[in-house]
Amino acid sequence: MNENNTYFTYYTIEKGDNLYEISRKYNINPKLLATINGIKDNEYIYPGQELMIPKSGYSYYITGEGDTLSGVTDAFRTNLDGMLKYNKTIYLLPDQILVYKNSR
Repeated sequence: MNENNTYFTYYTIEKGDNLYEISRKYNINPKLLATINGIKDNEYIYPGQELMIPKSGYSYYITGEGDTLSGVTDAFRTNLDGMLKYNKTIYLLPDQILVYKNSR
């Protein structure tokens, strides 16, 4: 497993699975599930393919063109130290997944 296993669990796709059903099973947005896994929400998924499933208790942010540290820290309602606690490296390049532990 990779270093992100603290924030994600892994699901191996079985025959007949689709993103919508997997999303419902794990109570996450299908579009977020697709984006985190680098696929389009209407793209075909294959048996044996592994998906990263976001763990509950964390917030996830996928960076986009023009994002700033200030904007991301505001989105998580934290400061840079708080962001660095959960993200080893922050590049702010499009499609980087950033995580932050919910305080609730």
